[in-house]
Amino acid sequence: YSNFIDDLRVYVRGGTGGMGYPNLGGEGGRGGDVWFVARERTTLKSIREKYPQKRFVAGTGANSSVKALKGEKGKDCEVYVPLGISVLDDDGEQIGELNAAGERFLAARGGLGGSLATNFLPCKGQRRTVHLDLKLIADVGLVGFPNAGKSSLLSKISHAKPEIANYAFTTIQPELGKIMYADYKQISVADLPGLIEGAHANKGMGHKFLKHVERTKQLLFVVDISGFQLSIKTPFRTAFETILLLTKELELYKEELVTKSALLAINKMDLPCAKDNLDELMAQLENPQDFLHLVEEEMIPANTLEFREVIPISTYTGEGIEELKTCIRKSIDEQAEQANEEYRKKKLLLLQTSK
Repeated sequence: YSNFIDDLRVYVRGGTGGMGYPNLGGEGGRGGDVWFVARERTTLKSIREKYPQKRFVAGTGANSSVKALKGEKGKDCEVYVPLGISVLDDDGEQIGELNAAGERFLAARGGLGGSLATNFLPCKGQRRTVHLDLKLIADVGLVGFPNAGKSSLLSKISHAKPEIANYAFTTIQPELGKIMYADYKQISVADLPGLIEGAHANKGMGHKFLKHVERTKQLLFVVDISGFQLSIKTPFRTAFETILLLTKELELYKEELVTKSALLAINKMDLPCAKDNLDELMAQLENPQDFLHLVEEEMIPANTLEFREVIPISTYTGEGIEELKTCIRKSIDEQAEQANEEYRKKKLLLLQTSK
């Protein structure tokens, strides 16, 4: 993943409490807490560079004294983390997540100060090792095999400047771009590292790619109309087979990914025979069941995706790019309206039941 880091293991320890004062029944201050705080424009790479030891320890609580029978709490330790972080314990169990700027997660609690209950001896703070696991948050995630033209598409529809070349695996780290509309609406698009057959089993970039799909609201499949072949050792796949394989990989990794709203961009329409290939593909997509007998059984997903729109494009000539941007906007707006409607219905139901 070159310089991109999407997983970081860190040690956190809450502060030790302060000593109590037995003669006067004084209580020591509680140890400080360690907090993860979500903040924009923060990366896991910057955390690793700033704190190479990857250790975060909160301050010790103040001892009880004649001047201050109740000792002050130790200083909290705040660690700024990127948005889209899942916090996992050493067993891989998720113990928290941070998705919006300002959200906080208590990573390690400080120990109690010495008091009558503890024989005036302070308690140590909580200590543990946790994993910060980043999943990109974007409105739209581009899904496609290497060389389908995802990077070129991202550079056409947004202000992102991904590296582009005509060999497999150009993208070795996620790229985020924003589509800007005339009314100042912005839609974020993530170009995710190229998927290959067997990615669900962690082949190629496997889970490093697929986990980022989870946080995107919608999927945009980008498929080469002339088909795809990763190398001379792997079989050639038609555009229809490519769509089936991409769906299968998403489904095998996490079934609910296939329930996301999806658009389909058919790229490289400037190539010879593209029109004939498109007619054939549209017939296959209209009645996929009639063509499944032509492909190997292990390639067939349990659920075929229903695409909201199928848009033929060419990132080389610019054909269909504006139409695609309009379709993305329409699809995102419809989804937002649907979510608002569901929220309103839930609120109404709650009000009725409370009465």
